[in-house]
Amino acid sequence: MNMNRTGPIRDGRFQRATGHYSNDLQYAVALHGEDLVQRRLRQVLRNPTGYFQSRVGVERGRGGYMVTDGGVIYGHWLEGTGSRNYPVTRFRGYSTFRRVKPMVDRDANRIGMELLARYQSRGLLR
Repeated sequence: MNMNRTGPIRDGRFQRATGHYSNDLQYAVALHGEDLVQRRLRQVLRNPTGYFQSRVGVERGRGGYMVTDGGVIYGHWLEGTGSRNYPVTRFRGYSTFRRVKPMVDRDANRIGMELLARYQSRGLLR
């Protein structure tokens, strides 16, 4: 029996490709989440100034990529998780990020399959 000791697994190409795929997938899912948040904000904001929406974006954190409001001071209030929301005031918040998360989770598999197809068509993962 003669075994081949070369190839993508042996020389590290496969590991590098899967690492790139994982990173690209996380980024693609985060970008999709940012898009959904922006769409929802256009629907719910009553008097948008544009500042809050301009601060929403994708940031890289310790656990990967995440959609954030960039630390806007009133972000918790708009989301409805601040100390000045109901019952202190009548405003309960828009729950934008919390409502978008299940949609992102639902779409993540589709995004992963589309990205995998692109990787395979370029011969990066076989």
